[in-house]
Amino acid sequence: MEIVSALIGLAIGVGLGAASLYGYQVIRGTSKQRQIEAKAARTTEEAESKARQTLADARDESLRIQQEAEQNAKKRRAELDRESDRLQKRREDLDARYERLETREQNLNKRQSKLDKRQNEIDSMYEVQKNELERVAELTRDEAREELLHMVEAETRQDMARRIREVEEEAKLEADRRARDIIALAIQRIASEHVNEISVSVVPLPTDEMKGRIIGRNGRNIRSFEQATGVDVVVDDTPEAVTISSFDPVRREVARRAMAKLVLDGRIHPARIEKLVSDAQKEVENVIREEGERAAYEAGVPGLHNEIIKLLGRLKFRTSYGQNQHAHAIETAHIAGMIAAELGADVALAKAGGLLHDIGKAVDHEVEGTHAAIGADLAKRYGVPPKIVNCIASHHHEVEQECVEATIVEAADAISGARPGARRESLDTYIRRVKALEDIAREFDGVDQSYALQAGREVRIMVKPEEIDDLASMRLARDISKRIEETMQYPGQIKVTIIRETRAVDYAK
Repeated sequence: MEIVSALIGLAIGVGLGAASLYGYQVIRGTSKQRQIEAKAARTTEEAESKARQTLADARDESLRIQQEAEQNAKKRRAELDRESDRLQKRREDLDARYERLETREQNLNKRQSKLDKRQNEIDSMYEVQKNELERVAELTRDEAREELLHMVEAETRQDMARRIREVEEEAKLEADRRARDIIALAIQRIASEHVNEISVSVVPLPTDEMKGRIIGRNGRNIRSFEQATGVDVVVDDTPEAVTISSFDPVRREVARRAMAKLVLDGRIHPARIEKLVSDAQKEVENVIREEGERAAYEAGVPGLHNEIIKLLGRLKFRTSYGQNQHAHAIETAHIAGMIAAELGADVALAKAGGLLHDIGKAVDHEVEGTHAAIGADLAKRYGVPPKIVNCIASHHHEVEQECVEATIVEAADAISGARPGARRESLDTYIRRVKALEDIAREFDGVDQSYALQAGREVRIMVKPEEIDDLASMRLARDISKRIEETMQYPGQIKVTIIRETRAVDYAK
């Protein structure tokens, strides 16, 4: 019983403890729930407070924006009112201007009507006067216009011719002055002899008995000499001299030297002739090479091909109108270089063109063609620059001149050949040249007479005044000058003078 009582007591105690624990938990949960509810209530109040505050702020912001919008609208309405007033004023001004323009247009129309009426009256008066003038002058309007045009054309041609003459005279005076200065300076600086040495083909003999020894028995010596040298030996009545004739100047020089040695040695026979001719050929070849090198050195033209050097040396034995071509080439190179320096052109190019301009004369007796064309072909073959080739080919206007140095070479060639005493001309050649000069002038229409003056340096031409006027006489002078340049060869320059004279003759009775 006690155990049962103990167990019952224990059970009761346990139950009481459990009941107490449950009661505590219930009490604790109720308290926590109240706290949560209180917190939720506070959060709700805070949210409501914030919402009321946000709503108040939004209401204030909306009010502010509305006030600003109203203010902007007022300003815009004020601006629109001002713009409307300005446009209204502008419209009123435009209306007033349009009214004034209409008024002015009406006045102009009235004035134009008056002017048209006046113009009609003037046209009527003009027609009346024109008809009266045509009746009095016995000329129609077109005939009067044509007559007036002829008169104006004649006066204009005279004025134009006079003005052209004035301009040409001024240009010629300035060009002549400048050209004289340059040419005089070039000639003074060249300082060469007036007369060049002329190659001769006459061998002097100590006695006339030497002629027989030169001919030899049955002419064997002279035949051997001519066969070895390729020349003709002329033994005539010239005292103490024999003449050597050949178209090749180099052969002639070889023969001259060989003949001189034979005469000096006195032993003349075929074997000796062949030996001395061979020695003379070597001497002449050395002379040709040395003279070619000397020409290139004196002219200041380095770097020439060996064949060009030899051709230059061959000019030593070539003459033209009595002027030695070797000296002429060197002189032309110097003059061309000086003129190029004065004019600011290429001095080296001008010197080379001047030195080689007559290179074709070294072989012109062997090759067909003019010496300018032959020289240009040879220069091109041996690598001479194109501009120098043009200087060679164009110095007699056979081709177009492509650079200013070509013109300078042509001028230098003319200066060297036209100096006093530089060249000589045979009487027959001179007479033919003068006659050809006068005949060329007479070929043109309107020429009455022509005379060659100053040894062919000037041609004076009389023209018919009724056929040639002043302007036509100037054209005629240019045409005749061009024809002379194209058809004639001459040293220096030829002056063409046209004379037009009108004579009026009457008799007092």
